Amino acid sequence: SSPHLVQVRERIRINGRPISKDLFNKYFWLVYNRLEETKDPVHASMPAYFRFLTIMAFHVFLQEKVDLAVVEVGIGGTYDCTNIIREPVVCGVSSLGIDHTSILGDTMEKIAWQKGGIFKPGVPAFTVAQPERPLEVLRERAQERKVSCCWGCGWGVPHGRGLSLLSPQCPLYLCPELDDFEEGCRALELGLAGAHQRSNAALALQLARTWLQRRGCQGLGELKEVPPSTELLGRPVPLAPAFQLTDEMIQGLRDTEWLGRTQVLSHGPVTWYLDGAHTTSSIQACVRWFRQAALNQDKPHDGSEVRVLLFNATGDRDTAALLKLLVPCHFDYAVFCPNFTEVSVANNADQQNFNVTLENALTRCLENQRTWTRLLEEKVGQDPWLPSPLRVGGLLQPAPSRGSLLLVPPAPRPLNSPALVFPCLAQALRWVAQGRDPHLAAPVASGAHSHPAASSGAVLLREAAAVRVLVTGSLHLVGGVLRLLDPMLSQ
Repeated sequence: SSPHLVQVRERIRINGRPISKDLFNKYFWLVYNRLEETKDPVHASMPAYFRFLTIMAFHVFLQEKVDLAVVEVGIGGTYDCTNIIREPVVCGVSSLGIDHTSILGDTMEKIAWQKGGIFKPGVPAFTVAQPERPLEVLRERAQERKVSCCWGCGWGVPHGRGLSLLSPQCPLYLCPELDDFEEGCRALELGLAGAHQRSNAALALQLARTWLQRRGCQGLGELKEVPPSTELLGRPVPLAPAFQLTDEMIQGLRDTEWLGRTQVLSHGPVTWYLDGAHTTSSIQACVRWFRQAALNQDKPHDGSEVRVLLFNATGDRDTAALLKLLVPCHFDYAVFCPNFTEVSVANNADQQNFNVTLENALTRCLENQRTWTRLLEEKVGQDPWLPSPLRVGGLLQPAPSRGSLLLVPPAPRPLNSPALVFPCLAQALRWVAQGRDPHLAAPVASGAHSHPAASSGAVLLREAAAVRVLVTGSLHLVGGVLRLLDPMLSQ
């Protein structure tokens, strides 16, 4: 899976745990040296970062003799370097969203075409509810594979339900809603919060059952007939039947954990809400989750509540569109900073991006700051109850003693309006927590926090009965925050 949050070893897991440092070191050098010895003598090229790790992952799985490898594509599918498996057991496409447009295309149809590139002849594939046209593209991509599946993956669907049992091209199935699995049993509990995780769970169940059935496992639960109301005639993609879940499946859904996704860390009066949402659809889901988890809670009886947004986005993403979706959360402060945990990243190679300089990253943060300010000003114009905010500006100033750039936060502004930029995550988190999170040191009394805007905000943060912080936008940002809030993840 990719990207990693804290350590690169997270990308290659066996039995759910990142491989050990010793194992990673062993296979890294084995693969590296083998490639070095056999590379093209003319071009002398080595695989790039992601391609190297993909090769290494496959080598690890082969050498460690895993029974099953679950492989997430990197970007897209058709031309992704993970797409070299000629005959996987089963393929799945989760909910589509607009992302990586410079590579995959700027429409859902173009992205669906890329995703459908993982389909293989004779291999069943599943997807979840999609908009009509992208779903048709997925169907067309499946039909291009000239598959003769004909429900031959063992579903045992009864005849007489309008199924095209003789159709030569029907490898792709639509997953039923998770509600369909709950009939006759208790409501399913999911370890991952958010309504969007229900479609992910439905897809996971279909993929798991296909694999288990391939292995000849018994007691997988009886298939449920497709009710007449959901007959498949006229559907662009046939609907797979639900089935009775086993106790292990129910437990698996309940116990699933994934760091950085709808994750809550309660550290005394400061509560961190982390969700690596970086597309329009995922930010919308993040807002729904955050409002339910934090904003709908009663105000503390013994004091005020301060809400803070910590945001960054990378690549070609439309940050203005993402930030606009976050405005309704009514944050008191918005904090922007690069994904670097420290201004100096010499001791943090796993989270260093060699393609982005600190200056470029800070420039992006300043753009986000200006965008947030403009969005708030527009909001004020629509809502007469909100105070009129002042203009915000940022100034990059050299700090010779540290050999780096520090950002002087903007001028003072009323509550519900300040937007600040910090040069690294450590400084941003220390300012937000104000020494009230036992995992973080108190902010420095001078230097980057000496500006009046940072000082006035610090008073409110120190006196609030509850500080609720949403960290979102970039998975790399979330990973950096996790590294600072939970040092054990770096071990």
